[in-house]
Amino acid sequence: MKHSCSLAVRSYECDSYGHVNNAVYLHYLECARHEYMKVLGLGLEALREAGYGVWVAEISIRYLIPVHTDDVLEILTEPVKAGRISGILRQTIRCGGRTVAEAEVKWASVDAGGKPAPLPPAFDLSGLAP
Repeated sequence: MKHSCSLAVRSYECDSYGHVNNAVYLHYLECARHEYMKVLGLGLEALREAGYGVWVAEISIRYLIPVHTDDVLEILTEPVKAGRISGILRQTIRCGGRTVAEAEVKWASVDAGGKPAPLPPAFDLSGLAP
């Protein structure tokens, strides 16, 4: 499943060079992942209530072109690998049809104590599979 999320760049997210600060991209990617998880029926609140979570274990971002205030971004999220307790999502940020940044996000599912654990069968995990 490929999911799309749109966001507009706000002025306070830009640095002294006038483009989005590189650290802000982490926020954009996280927002899009949260939306993706909701669509899959894996809302963070429901996971917490069940005693589980999905954490980011590693993230790698490649910045290609800068974006500026009021630019509208499309963030695509899709799974590329899934295991019992971890997987990889690919996220692509686009603006005006051009790729702005690409990220690979490694995730892991954990229990309430933060220990690696498979998510319970009550959650439909098919959307996390490539």
